[in-house]
Amino acid sequence: QMHLVESGGGLVQAGGSLRLSCATSGRTFSNYVMGWFRQAPGKERKWVAVINWSGGMTDYVDSVKGRFTISRDNAKNTVYLQMDSLKPEDAAVYYCAARRSYDPPASSKYDYWGQGTQVTVSS
Repeated sequence: QMHLVESGGGLVQAGGSLRLSCATSGRTFSNYVMGWFRQAPGKERKWVAVINWSGGMTDYVDSVKGRFTISRDNAKNTVYLQMDSLKPEDAAVYYCAARRSYDPPASSKYDYWGQGTQVTVSS
């Protein structure tokens, strides 16, 4: 069992930045592809970004390309999501997740999920 704990959410003004972290334990972190998802009130949870085992390959949903950056530190068993130029429509609960395979990048089929962290963007 892998345990994932997100942190770094909060309230930010539009145009601002936040850095989310997802600390993991219980499994060998470097064996897992990591993803970030978000769920706005009343909407389905949607994929945001994915990073492969080494960090050398990433992919993003079109709406965040150029604004969000996913990264990982395998020595710290942690994945990050740097969010810049935030917009009100980015407001959601953000979840990190882990799985063994990379493809397809936008898949929502993950083995382990965190509990989420709230991101609020004021206009």
